[in-house]
Amino acid sequence: MKKKIVIIGTGFSALSFIKKINKKIFDVTVVSPRNHFLFTPLLPSTTVGTIEFRSIIEPVRNISGITFHQSYCTGIDATNSKIECEDSDTGKKYALDFDILVIAVGEVTNTYGIKGVNENALFLKELSDARKIRTKVVDCFENASLPGISYQERKDFLRFAVCGGGPTGVEFAAELHDFIEEDVKRKYRDLAAYVEIILIEAGNSILASFDRKLSEYTTKIFKRQNIVIKTNSPVKEVDEKLIYLDNGTSFNYGLLVWAAGNASTNLVRNVGFNLDRRGKILTDPYFRVRSGDKVNENVFAIGDCAAIEGYEIPATAQAAQKTGVFLAGYLNRNFYSERPFNFKNLGMLAYIGKRKALADLPQYKGTGFGAFLFWRSAYLTRLVSFKNKVLVIFDWIKTFVSGRDVSNF
Repeated sequence: MKKKIVIIGTGFSALSFIKKINKKIFDVTVVSPRNHFLFTPLLPSTTVGTIEFRSIIEPVRNISGITFHQSYCTGIDATNSKIECEDSDTGKKYALDFDILVIAVGEVTNTYGIKGVNENALFLKELSDARKIRTKVVDCFENASLPGISYQERKDFLRFAVCGGGPTGVEFAAELHDFIEEDVKRKYRDLAAYVEIILIEAGNSILASFDRKLSEYTTKIFKRQNIVIKTNSPVKEVDEKLIYLDNGTSFNYGLLVWAAGNASTNLVRNVGFNLDRRGKILTDPYFRVRSGDKVNENVFAIGDCAAIEGYEIPATAQAAQKTGVFLAGYLNRNFYSERPFNFKNLGMLAYIGKRKALADLPQYKGTGFGAFLFWRSAYLTRLVSFKNKVLVIFDWIKTFVSGRDVSNF
């Protein structure tokens, strides 16, 4: 009789686990409100139409040998080996039994409890977020092109604020700048001069996780591209039109994209397992979940929602993917591994606009066009399916030849 594995989530850690787990000896059920895998490193490219939305997703049901439920997991009863679920469409509630549970729910965007962020900012975590941003960007330009609009109103409509100087915020600002330089100047010729991009960072530098010289290089490139960088500028409050900073200043905005960090999901916070100071589920080096003084032998947590006690793992797609591969191998070998999990960082990449990128690798620190080519080729090879690879290549060619689509639908 096959053991029942239930895995919660469809992100990088979940997908790598699902692909590597031996379905001849395990009955695999996947529970997630999202019925597709999303290649998040290219998500900023979809916000302005450089890449189309469906080019970076892969339906979970394309994976053979699994059962899928498009539902939220609302509770975990580790004692009785059950999870509570709620259908994401109808709201129907039901329970699932498991022999082995794998929690891979990732994280959500952190608003830090700042007033007005949830109501007025747009996030960049899911494909639906990218679609909202893309619609809003075009709306801002269409609104600013209406007759009878004052100079100041145009400036306000076309002031794009990005909160968060990490890779997501930087890459979105870079993609937006490319859109303005390559498409706005052709399709909204009278508006390009009004556009302002502001990158807000609470810390003292952008891309703090990258090598300092690469961070400084990006700052210089952004200043050259007239992207305003406000460091040491925590946001105090946001309303429908204004962003208020901690230093007492404020400014109007047409679009605010919030990419200021991650936080634990409600499920993780309320599940009753041991959590670290960041709210991640504490595990041992084999990703077995800790509960009180005990280790749960049949409950595991991987990816961004998990933290090995006493061992730091970065919250990156690369790390999440490796946790899934490790756990699948551990279970396939009947709960055996010669060595505990050990993460070898292969480096980080980031796009910074104008066909320039950063490559922060253990053996190489690169910038410029060469790093851009490496960035594209590296992400292309990591896309899940051949279909995705073809679609992304086609999107890049289409954007280069005919520009980005500015239709709203």
